[in-house]
Amino acid sequence: MNQPVTAPMLNVERLNAWYGAAQILYDLSFSVGRGEVVALMGRNGAGKSTTMKSIMGLIAQRGGLVQFNDRDISRLQPFEIARLGLGFTPEDRRIFVDLTVEENLDIGRQPPRHFPDGAPAPVWTPQRLYALFPNLAEMPKRAGGSMSGGEQQMLTVARTLMGNPLLVLLDEPSEGVAPLIVEQMAQTIIELKKEGLSILLSEQNVHFARLVSDRVYMLEKGQLRWQGTMAELDANEDIQRAYLTV
Repeated sequence: MNQPVTAPMLNVERLNAWYGAAQILYDLSFSVGRGEVVALMGRNGAGKSTTMKSIMGLIAQRGGLVQFNDRDISRLQPFEIARLGLGFTPEDRRIFVDLTVEENLDIGRQPPRHFPDGAPAPVWTPQRLYALFPNLAEMPKRAGGSMSGGEQQMLTVARTLMGNPLLVLLDEPSEGVAPLIVEQMAQTIIELKKEGLSILLSEQNVHFARLVSDRVYMLEKGQLRWQGTMAELDANEDIQRAYLTV
């Protein structure tokens, strides 16, 4: 699965972030290439979610450079970043619980896009998403609040895809969902990669990351501690023990 990173779609340099007086991220630098799945890994509290929120402009106190398709997005507002084709599925899902599956998907709709080289990006419709997420196809009229956690996770990913993103930030997609849903989510990520999408994945589940990831950046206490291919992490039990086990 490993492939060289050239002309990264997402380039982050010396990213710092604070909540009030507390610094959470310290000079993080990493990249994600086109069609690549990169995992940000680490224990709870390592700074994975804060990294994603900082990239999306959701953390007010942040510093450093964030480039998306060679454009500096470090000071843009979240809605401006989303309109450029950067999708975000938050850990807490944030679906509209009073709206149906269909209505949640419709809210995420954005125009078709092109990759920087002019190639058309995948165009997502509810019908295509129902094929990707058969569970959602069975409940288009169901309100978001009456769905299971795994179904809500699928819906938030599907809603993000309705924005026709070029790169998706997935924050802990396997957390708190049944093993069968985890497998389905992994297959979805593999399918998205085949479509040419790039994915930055926040994860602490090695099994899940192993199924989908090309490369890994390991975080601890907001600092980058290790980086390498997924195969290298898989073979390195010392790194797994040091940064992932409780």
